[in-house]
Amino acid sequence: MSDLAILSGAGALPVTLANAYPEAVRVVFHGVDHAMQAPLAQHRFEKLSVLFEDLKQRGVTRVVLAGAMSRPALDPTQLDPFMMRLAPRLMAAMQGGDDAILRLIITVFEEQGFAVVGAHDLLPEITVLDGVIAGPDPSDAQLADAGRATDILLALSPLDVGQGAVVSAGLCLGIETLQGTDALLRFVADTPEHLRRAKGGVLVKAPKRGQDLRVDMPAIGPETVRNAAAAGLDGIVVSSGKVVLLDRADTLKALNETGLFLLGQVL
Repeated sequence: MSDLAILSGAGALPVTLANAYPEAVRVVFHGVDHAMQAPLAQHRFEKLSVLFEDLKQRGVTRVVLAGAMSRPALDPTQLDPFMMRLAPRLMAAMQGGDDAILRLIITVFEEQGFAVVGAHDLLPEITVLDGVIAGPDPSDAQLADAGRATDILLALSPLDVGQGAVVSAGLCLGIETLQGTDALLRFVADTPEHLRRAKGGVLVKAPKRGQDLRVDMPAIGPETVRNAAAAGLDGIVVSSGKVVLLDRADTLKALNETGLFLLGQVL
């Protein structure tokens, strides 16, 4: 039995972790989509004390949160005493952005004696490395667009808005918000041509300044690449070592098929 528990949301990352750590406890939550296979430990957010007790009885000392997980719709009638005591802190955190909620989650697990580790700590190879990963070398103009997108993300970091921005010929065509990167790219794809100075553009993905990468590391995957291509972009620039590359083989295949470049940089 492993001392590790994978707290699963949707997507491929929890499955990748489970394949790499087959003895880990696989935790899924009521109302949260997931692709994990049995054996599963099923729990409710409203009854965290039951989750904590279960993990401790299984000998778990480390937890990793992986996969997309939207804010849960809590059922007040199901709240256990622990969640009732936590409610004021949770309500205060929910008035902020995702970072505030995630910081509270980390704090709560640490208060219960668990170490919160990042998926990249367990699988260092899943992050994008420095340099051109696929496609042609970006031009000076494309690098300038990436630099402007990076400046925009850094300026917005204190506001806890998003982890992605698109710039084309110096114009910001969109910023990632609560709806996510795919929604951002669909928005860019719908931008009328007369509002764009030129064809092309660059998507930049990077963590917010001071973001805790253990629970909310930015990620890109094959759908990101295909949606970027559909939006008429030339490539994607990410913060090297701080962005997860999901479904690596499929993502590289999508990059080769679309001709987009993927560049890792220290941002």
